[in-house]
Amino acid sequence: MGALIWTLVIGLLIGVVAKLLMPGRDPGGCVITMLIGIAGSFVASYLGQKMGWYEQGQPVGFIASVIGAMLLLLLYRLIAPRRS
Repeated sequence: MGALIWTLVIGLLIGVVAKLLMPGRDPGGCVITMLIGIAGSFVASYLGQKMGWYEQGQPVGFIASVIGAMLLLLLYRLIAPRRS
């Protein structure tokens, strides 16, 4: 349970970092960007650990989570309609 809460907190931070690295208007705003950060954190953590690329708690997991969030944010920008 503690790992889940930690992943949520880190995911929020990762969403902010991903937004800073990918400036521009997002279709969903800041809240959606943070949720995408959480999703990127979960996906990157799960895949990275299952593939044996890194273990829980290693710094590379943070970098992988940021990259995962940026990829999800890019996909979201391509799929979701723009706000006016």
